[in-house]
Amino acid sequence: MNVVGVSACPAGLAHTPMAAKALEKAGEELDWNIRIEQQGMMGPVNPITQAEADAADFVLIASDQKITSMERFEGKPIIRVDINTCIKAPKAVLKKCAAAVKKEN
Repeated sequence: MNVVGVSACPAGLAHTPMAAKALEKAGEELDWNIRIEQQGMMGPVNPITQAEADAADFVLIASDQKITSMERFEGKPIIRVDINTCIKAPKAVLKKCAAAVKKEN
């Protein structure tokens, strides 16, 4: 599975990197290719390229904040999940998202 995403919280200093790391680690455990961009006060960290977005099976948004540059994900399934859920149960989040995307197709 190939997944890209964005994590963001109001400040982007604590929950944002925690969610990104948790999701990327869960992806490694599942043997999936996962890249999570972090958006916060410091600007984007680990930005997702258009090529990575184009190759993704789905886009995971771990935030209730406004995400910048969403146009690069156009045409892809986009799933929004609470950032705290991504920190607490990242593997379950990824599996549920993949199942939802497969069910749609």
